[in-house]
Amino acid sequence: MLANVSSSERMASHPMQRFQFVVVGGGIAGVTCVEQLASDFPSAEVGLITAASHIKAVANFKQVSQTLEEFDVEERPSSVLQEKYPNVTVIQSVVRSLQADQHTLQTEDGRSVGYEKLCICSGARPKLLTQDQPYVLGVRDTDSVQEFQKRLSSAKRIVVVGNGGIALELVFEVRGCEVVWAVKDKAIGNTFFDAGAAQFLIPSLEAQRPPRDAVCKRARYTTEQGPEGGSDGGPEGGLHTFTAGGDRRRPGSGSTGAGSALGPDWHEGFLLRGAEERPQGVRVEYECEVQEIFTPSDPLRPQPEADYGEWPVYVRLTNGRTVGCDFIVSATGVVPNADAFLQGNNFSLAEDGGLRVDDHMMTSERDVYAAGDVCSACWEPSALWQQMRLWTQARQMGWFAGRCMAADVQTQPIELDFCFELFAHITKFFNYKVVILGKFNAQGLGADHELLVRCTKGQEYVKVVLRGGKMVGAVLIGETDLEETFENLILNQMDLTPYKDELLNPNIDIEDYFD
Repeated sequence: MLANVSSSERMASHPMQRFQFVVVGGGIAGVTCVEQLASDFPSAEVGLITAASHIKAVANFKQVSQTLEEFDVEERPSSVLQEKYPNVTVIQSVVRSLQADQHTLQTEDGRSVGYEKLCICSGARPKLLTQDQPYVLGVRDTDSVQEFQKRLSSAKRIVVVGNGGIALELVFEVRGCEVVWAVKDKAIGNTFFDAGAAQFLIPSLEAQRPPRDAVCKRARYTTEQGPEGGSDGGPEGGLHTFTAGGDRRRPGSGSTGAGSALGPDWHEGFLLRGAEERPQGVRVEYECEVQEIFTPSDPLRPQPEADYGEWPVYVRLTNGRTVGCDFIVSATGVVPNADAFLQGNNFSLAEDGGLRVDDHMMTSERDVYAAGDVCSACWEPSALWQQMRLWTQARQMGWFAGRCMAADVQTQPIELDFCFELFAHITKFFNYKVVILGKFNAQGLGADHELLVRCTKGQEYVKVVLRGGKMVGAVLIGETDLEETFENLILNQMDLTPYKDELLNPNIDIEDYFD
């Protein structure tokens, strides 16, 4: 219907909506920011603009230690947020442009939205290998996982490209399909741990894994087909089921129409099974990237070789190998989703394309804040903290941005929150609990550090990073029960030189030792 209506006519059909606070993005950062603002200012009008009909919300939050936190991510209808906070209005639309000097946003359906304070939480979008190849699939949101599940059901071999959280989870969860995993590094999981930890985890890929049933542990919601006949959130129309799910690294929902990113334990709600009855393995191709993608009908296809086989698509890697497969999964990271806000404004951008924010989560534009994957932290960080685009940081940034906006309105001073003092993240890979703390991979330390390692095959992997005798980072894989003790040792910066020989002694109760 709107296709035959001019832009000016659409604008006229929607009077200007004004709010004291406006947040863009229905992911964890945006929803957390809205909840903070709605709680602090119950009489203020708070607007949330989101492209999807469902938002991501934190559930079952647990503060594990001073800096470590665990929570589930649930996908809920946006109406749930409005019912909980009567002063919140959800606008389901896509942001087309921002006029920061006028404190106004324009949406694709012709709305004008005015604000006093704005927080951009539009997340990030997948950095695909190529945009125009039908055999390349990015896995980011609920819809793309459903498409992946559908394609996988008839696949005998797939190629997964990437070495981050999505790739780690994907290669472990797929059953009944051969997986060729192309990583550009010398070891798997380079984003989260070192080569030693990777070697500890590799046997989990090679071991016989039992079939997994698709049992969803999260709440499920359905959205009926709308009166116009279009699908409300689903790719194929009709009744669509939403399930909490998602990548532990992945961003919140974007302003460009993409659905919300996946949540922790996203694979719990999906049966990721290929066409093969017998178990299939994972073959890792190290230190390589994709050089070329071609199909049998490609006129520039190289001459076939004996080991290609007959496949719908082929991947030529930089290590000289060519692999045929049913389709390719691009899990090569994300880029900040800031494009819709840049034209006509004067935002300062970081090298990674994120909106630069200071220690009050403020951008370079007046009254405009940003949080989550769309922003880049450009304050002088703590020596033990770094930004990674993870669920935990999305929640922390959204919460802190809400507090900063409130403090600005109330003209009250606010200091950088303690959660930015120490990097801390807890997750799960290959069925192992994984805790990473501080400079867990000796980031930025150069040669000025030493490592202590303890490894029990199939049970635990413990690595400690020391600098000048003080603990500055740690990687804990398995049920080590060391996270709180190591967190305290890192925060306290105690000189551990006299204790180095006993620090990882399994016969010593380290918790009592430093109690």
